[in-house]
Parts: sequence; C-alpha cells; structure tokens
Amino acid sequence: MNGVIIIDKPKGKTSHDIVGILRKKFGTRKVGHTGTLDPLATGVLPVCIGNATRAADMLLSGEKKYRATMILGKRSDTLDVEGKITEEKAVTVTQQQVRDVIAGFVGEQDQIPPMYSAIKKDGKKLYDLAREGIEVERKARRINIYSIDVVDISLPEITIDVHCSKGTYIRSLCDDIGTRLGCGAVMSELRRTYTAGFSIDEAYTIDELDNIPNLSGTLKPTDSLFSDFPEIHLNEKQEKSITNGVRMTWRSGKEGETYRVYAPDGRFLCISRLEDMRLVLVKSFWS
Repeated sequence: MNGVIIIDKPKGKTSHDIVGILRKKFGTRKVGHTGTLDPLATGVLPVCIGNATRAADMLLSGEKKYRATMILGKRSDTLDVEGKITEEKAVTVTQQQVRDVIAGFVGEQDQIPPMYSAIKKDGKKLYDLAREGIEVERKARRINIYSIDVVDISLPEITIDVHCSKGTYIRSLCDDIGTRLGCGAVMSELRRTYTAGFSIDEAYTIDELDNIPNLSGTLKPTDSLFSDFPEIHLNEKQEKSITNGVRMTWRSGKEGETYRVYAPDGRFLCISRLEDMRLVLVKSFWS
C-alpha cells in the first residue's frame, strides 16, 4: 500500500509514537510522518505509507492553522503548562487590551524558536540541551502570521485561531503575547486543524482505524501532498526518458517552477523542477 493517511493525533502521544502504531496496523516499516507535533498537541498529522515516505521530508504547503489556548499570568521554561513555572504575575489586563495586543502580531515578523524544540545546534537538538540546563543563542526566523481570530476570552484564559506560515512556534507566540501584555502566558492546549493541504475533517483517530477492516481505503494518493504544484502529462517516449534519468527539454513551462509529472496512463511519476528549460528530477515515485 502506498499513500498518505491523515491522523488526528491524540494528546500525550509523540509523532514517532503514531508512526510505530501505524507500522503495526499497516504491516510495513515504510511509515513516516511529515511534521512533528508535540505530545501536548493534538490534530492533523499526515503520515506517509509505502513509497509515499519518499515525500516525508517535502512538506510542501507552508500554511498551517491551529487553535491554541493560553493562560495569562505565568511563564514556564518550555513556554507551555507542561514545563516548570518560572514566573507568576497578577493578571490586570482588560479584554480590549488583549484584543489589541493580539492584533499586533498579525503580519511578517521575526520569531526566536524556543529552547524546547527539535531544531539542532551543532548537531544536537535544542530540547536535549535544554534538559541539560544549557541555553544557547537561537537565530530568529522570519515567519508570517496571516490571521489571528480571538475565539474566547475568559481571563486568565484566552483561546485563539492562528493561520500562519511554516516554522511558526505557537508556544513562542503565546509567550510573546504574554510578554507584551506584561503578565506572561503559557500555552495550555494546541490543536492543529490544517497542514500540507489537509484539514481536520479528513483525519482519522487511532480508535477509528481499529474498526476499519481494509485500511487501504483510508489512504490518499501520494500526489495529494503536492496539490499546490501544476501538472505535466507525458507521452510514452517522454516517460521513458524521465524514468531513465534524462533531463528532458520542456519549453511550455515556467522557469524555476516545480511540477507534478504523470505518465500517459495517469500514474504519478515524480516531482521535477524546470531549470534552463529542462525538467530536473527532485523526487521520484515510480516503482
């Protein structure tokens, strides 16, 4: 079986835990997730099965959507409720102040990743360094918050819906909001509702999979991961050239564009990029 299954990750499980569960259910070692969700988080986790694992490192849709809840008046070393509380303050802000501050985070900005993250520094993951009590300087990353909608304010709790670019840390966003409000904040809940072109409405829970006898029906085709890219359909001669590693001339495309490439019978072959009017292989998916 080859394809992508959308999982609604439960709280308390790591993304790697989900991979292990699906390896048993699908009876294959060729399983890989397309983007880590913290154990605290729930929601959309695309998981690749079979030859789709070749795409696991190519999460193409940068946009993501989350629903997050934060608690004002606290700060922690992990920036969420699961960490050690390092500071507590009284919450005296008004609902209007909260709305005004949150609105100020919409748009492009630099964000410093948290120490408790999987980013590597000199080959070692930051969260491993943090657990050793070591804090290192992190380079700010350029992110984009497309929108933030305030869902509920029941001080000291605030719930927001965030639409953001790839690479955005919602824990850091909550911490930054708390800092700007002057009282601190920790993230208490996080649910990813959209990533890589897939929404929570398409996701299966692990319990639901237990009641499905034929899991092949849960898989989306591998090329659904690349729905943002335009298509190219080849004839038989061109298919043979591509699968033999030839950088085939293609004059009807856009220079620098990345394409989904299909065989004459509709089989998804590969992802290629147009360079100097030639199709350069990025990733192959033919058998």
